[in-house]
Amino acid sequence: MTRRIFITVEYDGGPFVGWQRQDNGLSVQQVLEDAARELTGGDCPVQGAGRTDSGVHATGQVAHLDAPDKFDAPRVMAALNALTAAYPVTIRTAREVPADAHARFSATGRRYLYRILPRRAPPALDRGRVWHHRASLDVSAMGEAAAHLVGRHDFTSFRASQCQADSPLRTLDVLRVEMAGEEVHVHAAARSFLHHQVRNIVGTLALVGTGKWTAQDVVATLQARDRSAAGPTAPPQGLYLTGVTYPF
Repeated sequence: MTRRIFITVEYDGGPFVGWQRQDNGLSVQQVLEDAARELTGGDCPVQGAGRTDSGVHATGQVAHLDAPDKFDAPRVMAALNALTAAYPVTIRTAREVPADAHARFSATGRRYLYRILPRRAPPALDRGRVWHHRASLDVSAMGEAAAHLVGRHDFTSFRASQCQADSPLRTLDVLRVEMAGEEVHVHAAARSFLHHQVRNIVGTLALVGTGKWTAQDVVATLQARDRSAAGPTAPPQGLYLTGVTYPF
């Protein structure tokens, strides 16, 4: 008998090739699966809700694993934190869920935060954790442009060329731009996202923030349904997966 355990994971994406296990370097998934194997004594796959890219961080990634019945959720959490202590990976919460619950396929929503530091001086304490944007940004103009992207649209212009999703149609429930101290924060929420969708949107909104583009340029980009019509892909280090929602 096993227990299906959902864990909420926080990690610094800087040292990793991304969430997903790969042949070209260490991933967050590999760190957790190696720890789970040491805990349970056998192969123990860990399935995440989102496949964050290299350099992307998380404060609320969710994953599931099946642990032997003798390991309840608090014990799994404590053991995994002890076994991953050498890495910037932390299990924030753990809970037992129904056996058919799935971290990826049962999710009803995902939330991301993108942090931009618009100043000339580079960050010291937050190096690798924000996009250091040397030009100032007009947050009001960025927010006006962002409003045109909320709702259900064909986001072909904002997805990576290697995106494997069957359809470019997505419903963006939230896209909000605000000041947070000296940083600009972009909040995005949807049931699911296309590959690089948030980073491509942020890169485009930054063009609006510097005055190079207008909100109508963003509308035209959306309507073009062509990746080459949009702005650059914002760097990974400013992006955080902050939460995943479930119906249970």
